[in-house]
Amino acid sequence: MITENDAAKFWVISDTHLIADSLHDNGQAFSQMQKTSQGKDLYYQEVVLSAFVKKALDKKPDAIIVTGDVTFNGERVSAQRFAEIFKPLKGKTKLLILPGNHDIYDGWAREFRGKKQYYAGQISPLFWKNIFRESYKGALSEDDSSLAYSQQLNSDFLLIMLDSNIYGSEESTTAPATHGKIGKEQLKWFENQLRLAQEKSLHPIVFMHHNLYAHNPAVNKSYVLDNANEIRRLFGRYGVKLVFSGHIHAQNILGPQIPTPTSEIVSSSFCSTDQGYGEVHIKKNNLEYRRHSFDMSPYLSEKEKQNWTLTHFHDYLENIQLGSLAANLMQKDLNKYHNSLDLIRKMGKLFSKMNYNFFTGKNHISKAQLDKLHASETYKVLVQENPEVKLYLETLYDISDHDNLNLKIRF
Repeated sequence: MITENDAAKFWVISDTHLIADSLHDNGQAFSQMQKTSQGKDLYYQEVVLSAFVKKALDKKPDAIIVTGDVTFNGERVSAQRFAEIFKPLKGKTKLLILPGNHDIYDGWAREFRGKKQYYAGQISPLFWKNIFRESYKGALSEDDSSLAYSQQLNSDFLLIMLDSNIYGSEESTTAPATHGKIGKEQLKWFENQLRLAQEKSLHPIVFMHHNLYAHNPAVNKSYVLDNANEIRRLFGRYGVKLVFSGHIHAQNILGPQIPTPTSEIVSSSFCSTDQGYGEVHIKKNNLEYRRHSFDMSPYLSEKEKQNWTLTHFHDYLENIQLGSLAANLMQKDLNKYHNSLDLIRKMGKLFSKMNYNFFTGKNHISKAQLDKLHASETYKVLVQENPEVKLYLETLYDISDHDNLNLKIRF
């Protein structure tokens, strides 16, 4: 068991997308990659994760769980660096880690020197288990067909780490698969774990990279598991009440979807938006989840505090995200509204802000506010000239009393 305490605490993060500092020289090629990284920060993640480890050493959670896409694009050196950064937690906080679709045999693995990119060593399943051997150490069970494993948290809870990713048996030269599934052999292992939990009167909590449910009705292809229906039936059969996932880079919580009794918490990307992480408190048969925004300022070194970007990091991340989202849209509309730059800027800002609020889980507004937004000239022109995004934009705000940041479950 990870802890003997009935009252346990663990943190959850996802999609850290670390690229080790040793794999780039801050040159032109890397700068271009940062500009096209869809709102991710690639420059400072070693600093960020080191600060997060310092916070963990201070607050002492029983475990930190990472639901995949640990590396930027499956660079072996990046995985090794991640493990090195988290090494101070050994014997204090258990690091439980599972791969995402960008981690194993990713054909995009690169290092950057000057104006050029070079192939970087990829991560095989064997390398993964060796690099993160502390996660597998003490496992209740490991699946021979995948990188899935289980760990008993305490006398009441079993943590099941699934490998929902699709990858080949050797190094790749192509883009990683975006979609995912739980393979047949892993599925058998998974059901055995659920049966074992039932026999031992343990409450199972499941973790995976891909999603169980569609968290956006307009954009969900390749994010929801290919065999999600099969997994949902299994969850129903064994009464699984909670699953954590990532992949979509958006903070979102969905309650049970009849007949499935499972709530799903999707964590936003830790390397973008506002550095979101989940804190989970467990007391016997109760679980409370709360999403926080990581403030790394108290954990920066004196030298790091001299860096304006690091001391204003959330502003920096928001600007990256907003700029990335607005760029393509504004470029398209420039041709038509070249005499109305102010309107173009407003459309870009509105589109970006709506996305940003959705990604951070802070997308709840009143009906009056939503009606006012839809009636604005900026919104009307935006959807008129970009009809392909109209349905998507209509999904981003929620006027219900639903909460994407907090969840309580009784087991």
